[in-house]
Amino acid sequence: MLAVTAHDPVPPGPVAVLANPTAGRGRHRGLLPRLVDRLEGAGRPVRLLAARTPEEAEAACHAAVADGAGALVAVGGDGTIHRAVQAVAGTAVPFGPVPAGTGNDFAADTGFPADPLAAVEVIVEALRGGRTRPVDLARVTTADGDVRWYGAVLAAGFDAIVNERANRMRWPRGPRRYDLAILVELARLRPRRYRLRLDGVEQEVDAVLVAVGNCASYGGGMRICPDADPTDGLLDVVVGGRFDRRTLIRVKPRIYQGTHVAHPLVRVHRARTVELDADGITTYADGERTAGLPLRITAVPAALRLLR
Repeated sequence: MLAVTAHDPVPPGPVAVLANPTAGRGRHRGLLPRLVDRLEGAGRPVRLLAARTPEEAEAACHAAVADGAGALVAVGGDGTIHRAVQAVAGTAVPFGPVPAGTGNDFAADTGFPADPLAAVEVIVEALRGGRTRPVDLARVTTADGDVRWYGAVLAAGFDAIVNERANRMRWPRGPRRYDLAILVELARLRPRRYRLRLDGVEQEVDAVLVAVGNCASYGGGMRICPDADPTDGLLDVVVGGRFDRRTLIRVKPRIYQGTHVAHPLVRVHRARTVELDADGITTYADGERTAGLPLRITAVPAALRLLR
């Protein structure tokens, strides 16, 4: 359950809007003028941010916050929201996610309607009423000391390996590339030795699936960390042990309902700080390529103020 309404006022200033026209394969592209028109109904100027790449989008969000934006709204999927969150994490600038992508896990898990127009109405009402709700974020610190934030789930097992392979492939294009990457990695499937430190307590495990969740879902509704709560100040760590191919294929569909955690090879832990290491793993947070292991992941309570 989300936290109670915060009483901190929404800062003055325009509403900065980051929109990804290619999100969700462009199916909501034509909605942007209507979304902007409704946002203007909150009684504040609306400023559309210009960006051609994900890196430019993130830089534009940072610049908007530095220039005095009173709020930031991101129209797109989890990747777009991930970029925007980097600019508002730990600040007083509130944030509104408008789900318009293929995967909208963070928006869904924090209580926003699936329909973009309905989500904008929630944001407009929050702006009018000066209402925000605090939620936690996960802060990732790399071995080099770089810091990234994520809202939903960090994948560090089979799904991350599949993403990494799919991103290296030049053929085929579209969803079939991901399907082919799954087949290739299933053929190569093997448990890896992970070194975990949970709130200072160390353990080593052989695992195929590893996920660290601030929220419950990733991948467009797969409830990999089904009991994760973005208001409890904790991270849920789900570890799927020595699965063989047949067992993994049988268990994977259960992730959509979150019932995979009942499997005897799955363990669930809860911690404020997670230190994670394994050889040859590049992690993905909110579906975005993040960094190679080792990483330190910390739950930061009330790091984000949602316009809800």
